[in-house]
Amino acid sequence: MVNKVILIGNVGKDPDVRYLEGNVPVAHFPLATSETYRNRDGEKVTQTEWHNIVVWRGLAKVVEDYVKKGQALYIEGKIRSRSYEDKTGNKRYITEIVADNLQMLGRRGDSESTAPAADSAAPEATETPDNNDSGEDDLPF
Repeated sequence: MVNKVILIGNVGKDPDVRYLEGNVPVAHFPLATSETYRNRDGEKVTQTEWHNIVVWRGLAKVVEDYVKKGQALYIEGKIRSRSYEDKTGNKRYITEIVADNLQMLGRRGDSESTAPAADSAAPEATETPDNNDSGEDDLPF
């Protein structure tokens, strides 16, 4: 069984970073992905999906230091659904993407807030995630 998500999108607001017991950082932020297509009438339609992203520990520190609203990101992770009780006692459900890999995308000079290491990794991230030049599939069938 596989629980794997790959997203490329834009950060919807500055990340919210908290430190839990033992000084463990966790960051939350929304990520928007968009799909554009033409409807039956030939009109261009853009549909945007919002994803709740969660990152932990060292990756949360990177997010705290370098990720800002509007920035393009490549994210790999897994889907997690959970429930919680809100302030009024109602049971709420949330679906999140727990990221275990993150690449900041963009060109040099796009943003002063982008980490230098991320700038040099960004072109690679945009060219290779879906590209398997070896001709071999990882699938067992």
